Amino acid sequence: MDNNFNKFFVNRENFTVQTNADNDIQDNEEGNNSELTDGCVKIRNNGRFYYCMTIIGQIEGHYILPSQNKTTKYEHVIPKLVAIEENEQIDGLLLILNTVGGDIEAGLAIAELIAGMKKPSVSLVLGGGHSIGVPLAVAAKKSLIAKSATMTVHPVRINGLVLGVEQSFEYFRNMQERIVRFVSDNSNISPDKFRELMLTTGELVQDLGTVLNGDDAVSAGLIDTVGTLADAISLLDTMCSQKDN
Repeated sequence: MDNNFNKFFVNRENFTVQTNADNDIQDNEEGNNSELTDGCVKIRNNGRFYYCMTIIGQIEGHYILPSQNKTTKYEHVIPKLVAIEENEQIDGLLLILNTVGGDIEAGLAIAELIAGMKKPSVSLVLGGGHSIGVPLAVAAKKSLIAKSATMTVHPVRINGLVLGVEQSFEYFRNMQERIVRFVSDNSNISPDKFRELMLTTGELVQDLGTVLNGDDAVSAGLIDTVGTLADAISLLDTMCSQKDN
């Protein structure tokens, strides 16, 4: 049986969902400043609690990936995000990304939830925030990227059988426009500029697209600023202070 089975459960009497996001706060209010549980960390800073969530490896969709793949499962992340938004003891969300991308609809679902949260949220791209990791990075209210990190922007790709008919290409165009619209709505890049980065030729060996390092991602308007973990936490402090006032 999945070890995570008991970590997400519904209280049928009160219709509330409880996850590790609740337990992390309750179990350690009087203890250490941080606690590591299931890849996530609860941080206490300046009297506030921040929940640090990691998006790593490949974003898993409706099909289970091979066991040797490091994955982020949307059915685990979504209840956590709901609990973080509803838990009054959590002041903000710190999102750490090092992902190669993955399932488009699963990634967009997570990104839409993050973008729709009222609580302060900051994303930090470390290593890579590729493919569908781009919408996830820009979904937070403020985004940072490490100087050595990279982001790959490329057109929609699909595995498996594809029918060579007009409807297939129209489906690809529509899916691609969903990504373009979300990224442009949640960052400072224009739709035309993002499409240009998607369709660049001559940079990737076997694909269209663009690889952006930290400074390039900021210059393009995808990410707000180059920064570190300390910068991300400091930014959360500032956002929470402004919200309190």
